[in-house]
Amino acid sequence: MFKIVAIFLLSISVAVKAQQPQLKGGLSTFLKNNTVYPAYSLHNCIQGTVSIGFKLNTKGEVYYSTINSGIGTDLDVEALRLIRMSSGKWILPQKYDTLALVIVPVNFELSGYDCNRRSPTEIALAIKAYKDEEELTNVISNFYKNKEKGNYKPEDEAKVLRIKRDLNIDDEYLQSRVDAGLKKYKQGDKQGACEDFNFVKYMGSAMADDWLSKYCK
Repeated sequence: MFKIVAIFLLSISVAVKAQQPQLKGGLSTFLKNNTVYPAYSLHNCIQGTVSIGFKLNTKGEVYYSTINSGIGTDLDVEALRLIRMSSGKWILPQKYDTLALVIVPVNFELSGYDCNRRSPTEIALAIKAYKDEEELTNVISNFYKNKEKGNYKPEDEAKVLRIKRDLNIDDEYLQSRVDAGLKKYKQGDKQGACEDFNFVKYMGSAMADDWLSKYCK
């Protein structure tokens, strides 16, 4: 069993700070109904709070979102996904400042998964392993971004391909990222979809090029 708790904050510079946007049906209910505890953090008993910052337009749509502070695992990605899914469901007070940054710290808690058997050291090592893998993924994406600009060393590509193999970044995995991006787009999360498509592109694949051209110009 897991719990998702959201504390609602609003960081604005206008006089009426008490007036806050409200999510239809309630933010806590929305999070409870839509959260999927990410596999890596679930398997490794990783818990904690992820703070998401986002901005709303006059239609209550999320037009900007970012991880304000996170844990460094797939919990960050899940918290961001949830806030983007809430786009279009926000009720705004009159004269709402669309430049205001809404901050929602989302607390992920686990119980009943024998997490009491995991030491803080084991959990810290699991978080480090996730971050290390992310760094290797960044090595790959930076290579292909530089290659696109014509600023790269061809001899480095063999090393990059080895890293991809070690991380199991193959066509099957990249297709799953394309599929995830298409699902996000249908949910109204254009930003998240384009991030997935760009991820595929900068893993050295053309599998998402058509979708980038269609949805992410």
